[in-house]
This record gives sequence, C-alpha cells and structure tokens, in this order.
Amino acid sequence: MQILSGIEAKSTSPTTPDIGLRVMVTGALGFVGMHVLDALGSSFGTRAEIAATALTGSQHPVLGTVRPLDVTDATAVAACIAAWQPTHVVHLAGIAAVTSAINSPELAWKVHLDGTINLARAILRSCPSCWLLNAGSGLVYGTRARAGLPLDEDALLGPLDEYAASKAAADLALGALAERGLNCVRLRPFNHIGPGQSEAFVVPSFAMQIAKIETGLADPVLRVGNLEAQRDFLDVRDVAKAYVEVIRATARLPSGIVLNIASGIPRRIADVLQLLLAHCPLAIAIEQDTGRLRSSDLPMIMGDSSRARDIIGWNPTYKFEDTLKAILDDCRGRVSRLDFEKKSI
Repeated sequence: MQILSGIEAKSTSPTTPDIGLRVMVTGALGFVGMHVLDALGSSFGTRAEIAATALTGSQHPVLGTVRPLDVTDATAVAACIAAWQPTHVVHLAGIAAVTSAINSPELAWKVHLDGTINLARAILRSCPSCWLLNAGSGLVYGTRARAGLPLDEDALLGPLDEYAASKAAADLALGALAERGLNCVRLRPFNHIGPGQSEAFVVPSFAMQIAKIETGLADPVLRVGNLEAQRDFLDVRDVAKAYVEVIRATARLPSGIVLNIASGIPRRIADVLQLLLAHCPLAIAIEQDTGRLRSSDLPMIMGDSSRARDIIGWNPTYKFEDTLKAILDDCRGRVSRLDFEKKSI
C-alpha cells in the first residue's frame, strides 16, 4: 500500500501502481480509520494508493503526511475529489460518540449530513465511476429495536437522538443520490470496539477505570451507567475487514445497497463488565452514575448481517473475550504511560 503524502492529481509515473485502485479515507486518524488503513495495507499492499485525510491533518510516524480535509467545506471536498480521482472513498469522518452529537447537534447535522452530501455531489460531478462507502450506524433503526428481534436491512428507520437521526438522514440522502447515478454502499455497523478507542464508549470506559484502579490512580470504585442494556459488539478489526471486502466486491454490487455489519449476538453490559473484571485481581465496587444514563437508551440492539455474509462473504472472526483482553491491555499501557509522565514531571 502506498500512502500518499497529500492529495495530488493522478500521476502517470511508472512508480504508481497501475491497477486502478485509489482509495481515499476520510477521518483516517480516528479510532476506526487507523484500523481501516491497516486492513487496506494488509489486503492490497503496494498494489493500491491510499490517500489518508483528517479534519486537521498531521504528521504520522507510519502514514507520513495526513492531508487536512474538512468534509463540511464543499469547495475543499470538490477540489480534493477532482484532483485525486479516487476509485473508492471510505467515508469515516464524523462525530464518534453519541453523547458528543447530542451535546452539539448542529455540528452533528453539519458533519454527518452535509459532509456526506458534499462528498457524494463531488463524486457525481467529477469522478462518477468512484464508489462511496458510507459508514453509517446500526443506531438508525432506533425504535425498531424495541421488538427485541434481530434487525435486518429491511427494518424501517426510527432514530431516537441527534446522532442517529443525522446518520439516518445521510443514509437516506445517499439512497436518493444513487437513483441519480451515484455509486454508493450504505454501511450500517453496530457497536464496534477495540484497542485505541476513546473512554467515551462503554467498554474502554470500564477498561480505563480498571487500569487506573490497578495503578493506584483511582479509588477502587467503578462508575457505570445502564448495566442491563444489551448490545451487539464487534471487534473494530472485523469491521475494517468488512470495508475491505466491500471494496473488493463493488464491481458486482447494486448501487445504494445497504449492508449491516453486526455480530448478531446481544451481550448484556453487566456481563461484559464481569468479563473485564475477571482479568483484575483487585476487589472493585460498582457504583451507578446517573450522568452515564441516556433517556434514549434501548433495552437491546442486535443486528442481522446475513446480507453481508451472503453478498460479500464477510463474517466476524475475532473472539469477543480476546477483544476485551486486547482493550484492557491497551488501556493498561495508556495508563502506565500516563503514570510515568506524571512521575517524570
């Protein structure tokens, strides 16, 4: 895989891999983005060119220069697509945490809806053969989850908050633009977890609290929200693999197709917590924190990914317990570094 140092116009240099695969990743420096870049590298190696973009851009030790791109800036997006002529855009840029979107609803709508439309229109205008892979969310089903049944792609949308509503709006907009010729895949991944994820999410929140208690940086009290909720968890590396399989399959996919990315297994948050605590030798008290409860919380959300299995041949492969251990080990490493930095001051 060749990571480009910027968004250059398409090169005719003999050093450019001449297989026609040019993948642009928005939100490349986010939790999912880093894993998607790893999956692209493992799958395509030097046979593909990858353009990594992020809101502010940066210098990365592996990726080199990550080009700044604000997807809400229609002019910048149009220039980027026109100059680079990607074959695929994996659109990951967005507000990652539900609570952040709820607290900043105007930004959520601007990023999720306007940013997605900006990319779609730019592709239609100057790169019509390009495929847009949009990372939506299984939360768009919202109220439909109350039936307690696995949700497939035919379930009606019923978003319950600004995060899910803005994601659903982008999903519907892409469906309409597919009728106008846009090549797109509407992905609806359910909860994905893994090393490197923010504490704003439930599993790394538990893991970070445990790691801090083990190091003596926090009292032996773990604060939690709703432990009775059940969620469909996936390893982020399985999600990244699904995106790669979609890229492989785009030549035979109908435009506008919706694909759930889910494990199909609902897991009670209390059980997830106990699995994490089993790796800790200390006695830790559990205390409910009302600030971690959400009025829109659903009792259970579970996805049906049969379509992804049948059409692109995707199945999750990581064992849930192994994923939890990897998250806990990652959080221990982060806390250890934090503790070292404090002691070095």
